[in-house]
Amino acid sequence: MATRGVLFNPVHYLALLERKPGAFDHARPLEGWDLPGCFATLRRRLEADLGHEGTREFIKVLRLLERTKLAELAGAVEQAVSIGASGVDAVSCILSDRAEQPVGLFSLDGHPHLKAVAVEPPDLSAYRRLTERSA
Repeated sequence: MATRGVLFNPVHYLALLERKPGAFDHARPLEGWDLPGCFATLRRRLEADLGHEGTREFIKVLRLLERTKLAELAGAVEQAVSIGASGVDAVSCILSDRAEQPVGLFSLDGHPHLKAVAVEPPDLSAYRRLTERSA
């Protein structure tokens, strides 16, 4: 945000605002910060559910911008809102889930000597005994 030759990065002020959430609506660095509509929906829900603490929780969600891009966070917030989840933990879990990469399969191409290796199946009898006792 630029105001009379001064350039503000709203993300840099979120840690301070988290400690003083009452100043959130009046913070000059946040003036004109155009966030996607899902953020306003999330804030309304948080404040309806948690009152004053909802603003603090909303700021915690915004602080996720310290480690992710706005578009990624907006997608996670949209998903959280759509499933009725609100709060930094839910949004953070969605972000983590989206960031996970599928595990690649190990290919034996170029390793023909490994094709002859046989791995014995594990002995699950101890596990079976445990599950039979609890049943």
